[in-house]
Amino acid sequence: MMIVGLTGGIATGKSLVSAEIKRLGATVIDADVIAREIVEPGKPAYNEIIEAFGEKILNPDATLNRKALGDIVFCNKEALAILNRITHPRIRQRIREEIARAGDDELIVVDIALLIEMGFKDEVDSIIVVYADEERQIERVLRRNGLTREEARQRLSCQIPVKEKLGYADYVIENNGNIESAVEQAREVFRALKGAKNIKKGT
Repeated sequence: MMIVGLTGGIATGKSLVSAEIKRLGATVIDADVIAREIVEPGKPAYNEIIEAFGEKILNPDATLNRKALGDIVFCNKEALAILNRITHPRIRQRIREEIARAGDDELIVVDIALLIEMGFKDEVDSIIVVYADEERQIERVLRRNGLTREEARQRLSCQIPVKEKLGYADYVIENNGNIESAVEQAREVFRALKGAKNIKKGT
């Protein structure tokens, strides 16, 4: 088994890379999917979040309004720390459980934006960072989220810069160009990982 962490920043194209690596045959564990599942109504994290932030973060159907919660915690270190204390341990535990269920011969890719921030980097064998220039990130956020340029810059400033994450990378996928280029780089990284996994298996 080989465990790889896939990370990046807002609008760097991590989901594109994750989808291609999954298509090629890797087992992908999506931390964002897990993060949504653990806050479903009735789950312990759901109840703790309501206790911490109130019912104003709920939709009419009692599901969590992620945008309302995001508006509270984004760039509010104290509120974000509370949310992280509730969710991060549960996300880490679910990832470990899914890894434990995987076959010994599998290449497992953990798609996790907060790989560094959550301290999960020490639990993977290799790290892929999907990189885009800050201005390219801002352009994509403007198109995708409908924010102002200043709002987009503020959101980026609240995360570890992708340039800083490059220092942890074993593989870098540069996504400033077209989709085809990023996909081809993802294929090259997948081939390299398969080769490294086979070497590891043989040792």
